[in-house]
Amino acid sequence: MHMRLGRIGGVVSAIALAATMTACGSSTKTVDAEASTSAAAGNAGALIGVTMPTKSSERWIHDGDNVKEQLEKLGYKVDLQYAENDIPTQANQIENQITKGAKLLIIASIDGTAITSQLQQAADAKIPVIAYDRLIRNSPNVDYYATFDNFKVGVQQATSLLKGLGVEDGKKGPFNVELFGGSPDDNNATFFWEGAMSVLKPKIDDGTLKVPSGQTDFKTAAILRWDPATAQKRMEDILTKTYTGSTKVNGVLSPYDGLSIGILSALKSSGYGTSGQPYPTVTGQDAELASVKSIIADEQYSTIFKDTRKLAEQTVKMADAVLKGGKPEVNNTKDYDNGNKVVPSYLLDPVIVDKSNYKEVIVGGNYYTEDQLK
Repeated sequence: MHMRLGRIGGVVSAIALAATMTACGSSTKTVDAEASTSAAAGNAGALIGVTMPTKSSERWIHDGDNVKEQLEKLGYKVDLQYAENDIPTQANQIENQITKGAKLLIIASIDGTAITSQLQQAADAKIPVIAYDRLIRNSPNVDYYATFDNFKVGVQQATSLLKGLGVEDGKKGPFNVELFGGSPDDNNATFFWEGAMSVLKPKIDDGTLKVPSGQTDFKTAAILRWDPATAQKRMEDILTKTYTGSTKVNGVLSPYDGLSIGILSALKSSGYGTSGQPYPTVTGQDAELASVKSIIADEQYSTIFKDTRKLAEQTVKMADAVLKGGKPEVNNTKDYDNGNKVVPSYLLDPVIVDKSNYKEVIVGGNYYTEDQLK
């Protein structure tokens, strides 16, 4: 009798415990759902601060416009600022956005290490931060990162350089090439360089490529703030000091279209671009209008197309998910260590564009029209 009661009591207790646990689980899920709903309701029509580096580069204008337009379509208010590559200006813009009550910040940094105190202010105010295209370094207060596969960009630049030189068709060289890097304060620049050198260094080592200037390290090749005039001056100096007599440049690794234009200008001043001395193979990045026209005109050889419309779309999706209390989609959680944490990231694919496929990729993709390219 007592045993039976004990068993019954045990069963009742187990049922009661199970019911309690079920109730707790249901309660937890309900609380989570209510919190998410509350976050979504509280952030409806919220202000989002968007800071871009400069209007001097065509691509950043497209980026800013695309992000703003897509956020506004979702009902958010947007404070879009450009800092004209001035670090204190960008820092002040971010501080002002925090003061204005922004609920989220999207930042394409000028110097990825220079806004740590502003990010701390954002964290103190519980404002999430999405790094846009350029990784923000040395801070725990970066929540997500949206960009392209930047190592792959470098690989593609080097691959197109070899293709333009004829290496892929079996030409042995040796070919004289010069190497340019991006801005040393932009984390992406080292990814571009490392990707490119993973392809080019074996060709330098086996003698297919030569670098007559001897300038093969990133520190020497880097162009601060991606400045075209600095790239032009460096190319002029290399030509004057190294390319005398019959020695000619066969190829130039350039990581950005703006630099490519400056490099081509220096080459033109030294007699390149004529029927007797055509331009060397010059790479680029960003498919800026002037450079696509240059490719069509057989000046610049190639560029890397990064569809900023897609980058903006992905970033806006991330922002919307965060503001609605959810977790955004990411596809890389191991490669982008900012020196303080590995930042969950979403990487998009870049595309090599040259004269053979620009109509398909650029015009066919409605990035530019045929009329714009005339």
